[in-house]
Amino acid sequence: MSMNGAESLVRTLVAGGVDVSFTNPGTSEMHFVAALDRVEGMRCVLFLFEGGATGAADGYARMADKPASTLLHLGPGLGNGLANLHNARRARSPVVNIVGEHATYHRRYDAPLTSDIESIARPVSAWVRTCEDSRAVAQEGAAAIAAARAAPGGVATLILPADTAWGEGGEVAAVPALPERAKADEAAIRAAADALRSGEPAVLFLGDRTLRREGLDLAARIAAATGARLMAQVANARIERGAGRHPIDRLPYPVDAAVDRLAGTRHLIVVGTTPPVAFFAYPGKPSELQPRDCAVQVLADPSMDQTDALERLADLVGAPKAAPVPSGAKPEAPTGPLNADTVGLALGALMPEGAIVCDESITTGRNFFPASRFAAPHDWLQLSGGSIGLGIPMATGAAIACPDRKVINIQADGSGLYTAQALWTQARENLDVLTLIWANRSYAILKAELANVGANPGRKALDMLTLDQPPIDWVSLARGFGVEARRVEDLDSFLAAFRAGLSRRGPFLIEVTLG
Repeated sequence: MSMNGAESLVRTLVAGGVDVSFTNPGTSEMHFVAALDRVEGMRCVLFLFEGGATGAADGYARMADKPASTLLHLGPGLGNGLANLHNARRARSPVVNIVGEHATYHRRYDAPLTSDIESIARPVSAWVRTCEDSRAVAQEGAAAIAAARAAPGGVATLILPADTAWGEGGEVAAVPALPERAKADEAAIRAAADALRSGEPAVLFLGDRTLRREGLDLAARIAAATGARLMAQVANARIERGAGRHPIDRLPYPVDAAVDRLAGTRHLIVVGTTPPVAFFAYPGKPSELQPRDCAVQVLADPSMDQTDALERLADLVGAPKAAPVPSGAKPEAPTGPLNADTVGLALGALMPEGAIVCDESITTGRNFFPASRFAAPHDWLQLSGGSIGLGIPMATGAAIACPDRKVINIQADGSGLYTAQALWTQARENLDVLTLIWANRSYAILKAELANVGANPGRKALDMLTLDQPPIDWVSLARGFGVEARRVEDLDSFLAAFRAGLSRRGPFLIEVTLG
């Protein structure tokens, strides 16, 4: 069968299990777009802005446990998507990131869109390669899939010059077999067991795969045998939680609160993440968050087999076969004023079983997590890389990965404006996403950061942190993108709108006015 390079790539992607492409294409990608009509099995999802496509690829990977592809236009298109590729890198999400390029012979003419794409891609990519031969496109595509899926998961950027897309392609390529994840060293397992059995205060500090149900069950067994506390890192790609699952607290974002939470810890056993550090430096505050006299041991880093490490540790400390799961009632639907506390209780009371919560609530949502401890079983996805503008696209990708589950996007208004265009994609694809916008009409987190760094802001400085001159009308914005929307200003109206949004399929947005 004769086919061009673009078709050989699409067929290789589909054969390798990559069957969704999140895209905002341009001229250099038209042969890839045309190949979609000749190849069955690839779903192509259009975004109005590249940051939506890359954020959706992150959300999809977190829930599907496999990569989607992106399709971006040259260096500027890649640049528009970088912030959410950064978030995907921090979440260790597998992404096959395909970027079109000028034809190989055209690059030397320095046309207006020419740029150094490899240099733009490298900071957010685990693997970068430019294809120079149309007959090798399929093999390069298979290598990109393998690189994205290789532990611990990452962004593999394949740069595709236009003539390698339209030139004669080779055969469909098979994805190379992945090696098994490395095992934790036996000496490290013994040292962690000794620390946990020392009788001194210890914390199992968890991230990545340890926050799925199997990992949390193992960690709870170890805690039952040793008295260790369990704690998750500040921001996590995915936590499986709710009724019937072992709960875990997260380390707080504010430095003082995080230091206080770890105070007195003598042994920090790190599994699936890295030792905790502050997001930013602040005058007179530490960068490392554990006490100075705390011994830190990385038992299994994110590239390693974390489940195996916890199983071996559980055996060594004589953990019970099972640890009882704490029981508790989910909250009742709240009464009173509309504020962050009552909204958190409403989430805990009303979210349905199997919900996927995509959390970019920033300051408003800091207390939502405890209120949903005993909610119906659900998954909780966070802003792992700190680069705002992920929430709406992440929810879009999660809904495509899990079409039979309700996705609830809890979204700060300021960060939502970075990628609000993804609402249009939700409408176009009729995705089951309920978006809750916290309309405090400000960059509230930055007001706190001004105080944290010891600044003394005046009127002009504070004006840079407000979004009320004029206020953004999210209801009109959503409707303009084709999404049904309501505004609420009191708790009864919020509960009615929330129940309505949960009861129907398709995209729905609620603008929640908070003082």
